[in-house]
Amino acid sequence: MSKIVLAFVIGISLLSISVTSASAQLIEKKTLSLAAAKKAAAAAEAEAVKNNWTMVISVLDDGGNLLYLERMDGAQLGSIDVSQGKARTALKFKRPSKAFQDLIDKDQAHLITLGILGVQGGLPIMAEGKVVGSIGVSGGASPQDEQCAQAGINALGTL
Repeated sequence: MSKIVLAFVIGISLLSISVTSASAQLIEKKTLSLAAAKKAAAAAEAEAVKNNWTMVISVLDDGGNLLYLERMDGAQLGSIDVSQGKARTALKFKRPSKAFQDLIDKDQAHLITLGILGVQGGLPIMAEGKVVGSIGVSGGASPQDEQCAQAGINALGTL
């Protein structure tokens, strides 16, 4: 009987060690909520409305998945894909999509083959120094798109 109890105690001990090891491998991370995505999109839309622009606003999570999309009345259909491409570029490379537009302007067109949409208007969304998502805006001139995206970032404050 004592061997069974001893085996049981050893088994429980080993189980607790493996659970502790597994939890030691997990990390906590911030994630972008739907509410935050809607808040950023609303601020980007407000900036567009203020300037009489029609935009498509895409907000992606940290995995590059579409979290929220808003297409303003009258915005061109092509801007749906473009806004997501800008957001995806900002997310993957942790910098504004304009950084790649600048390189392409300097005759670095080979970047297009990397799946980069090097057009101004995509910005990463940061929290505690980490990318938690991104916002991409399309529908106007590139500086207008980025102005709206920046309004969305500003609305989130410090995450």
